[in-house]
Amino acid sequence: GDPDKLPPDAGNALRIALDSGLTPASQPPSNHDFAIDALLGIGATREPEGNLARLLSQLRSSHSPVLAVDVPSGLMADTGVLLGEAATPTAARYTLSLLTLKPGLFTGHGRDAAGDIWFDDLGVGPGTPVPHTALLYAPMPDKARAARRHASHKGSYGDVLVIGGQGLSINGVAMCGAALLAARAAIRTGAGRVHVSLLEDDLPADIFDPLQPELMFRSLEATNRDNLMERSAVVCGCGGGEALIPALPTVFSSAQTLVLDADALNAVSADARLQAQLTARQARNCTTVITPHPLEAARLLGCSTQQIMSDRILAATELSRRFGVICVLKGSGTIIAASGERPTINASGNAALATAGTGDVLAGMLGAALAKSGGGSGAYQATLNGVFEHGQLAEKWSERMAAAP
Repeated sequence: GDPDKLPPDAGNALRIALDSGLTPASQPPSNHDFAIDALLGIGATREPEGNLARLLSQLRSSHSPVLAVDVPSGLMADTGVLLGEAATPTAARYTLSLLTLKPGLFTGHGRDAAGDIWFDDLGVGPGTPVPHTALLYAPMPDKARAARRHASHKGSYGDVLVIGGQGLSINGVAMCGAALLAARAAIRTGAGRVHVSLLEDDLPADIFDPLQPELMFRSLEATNRDNLMERSAVVCGCGGGEALIPALPTVFSSAQTLVLDADALNAVSADARLQAQLTARQARNCTTVITPHPLEAARLLGCSTQQIMSDRILAATELSRRFGVICVLKGSGTIIAASGERPTINASGNAALATAGTGDVLAGMLGAALAKSGGGSGAYQATLNGVFEHGQLAEKWSERMAAAP
């Protein structure tokens, strides 16, 4: 509490506070209406201990609103890693970010810890341009999906082919629902036509989806015979299981535009030959989007999930570089990375997506977005739009559930 024992700037701030009537205390009150978190700045690098750890625990579990100055104390500004024990906020959280917006506020634990984010540049102009660590993608509401021309037809919006959905005859485990979720998502978000190749040797002759009867089912043999892979945005892996592995070499060599999810990624991570085939697609100017969650990303990079989560931006960038793909690293603040592009943090979505099947829906939506864009140079923007729309739909669903009687 002695300003003369502090560095000049901190001492001056304390004098102003004391002159304004502030009374310092060694411990926080047992009850409070509002708290300002200014315990630490952006330079924290080690786990909090002792009294600092106790104070952080009280702030994070506070039942009253908390305003963090610059970043919530203990949140690593570049990565979104939270030092110390996390807690589920039971009251509003706010963060006033100063000078710049920090990537860690928008990914990892950042979104929970920071709450609503405000920004103040403190009147400091940009001066010499500084390279951005990442971009935040948050287009105007409902602008991610482009308007459709009235004078158009189903051929104007591309074909999607979903390959996945292992049947019971393979090893007694059926996952056809994952492929159907992807296919339904593709048709409902604007693909012109959607085809489904289920990985089942004994499909009924009259197979159809009663909820989306416009989905067209065909065997992998028929798909190869009709060159459908070459002219479609292929979504591969959703519920594919072991049955998918034999099909992957053909998929990698034939599909010009490809979304790889789930079991396709697990197969690649376990097979060096598939990794080489995947990487070779970039030299042929093929478009590939991978959609790993942190565990799948760890398998692909041969590391731990903890290492992935310690720097999600770095992990997505490395996956993109290593395999020559657009990487969509799923999670709170999904990261999208591609060669020649600044890593991007998606701003939409919420915890309603933390349930089985939402990743399959995302894969199908990305297939539709790529089919409509035609892939190629428009693939990265199409991927950004698909990821954002997926999160935005979760937000709208949550709002409807909250408003329901």
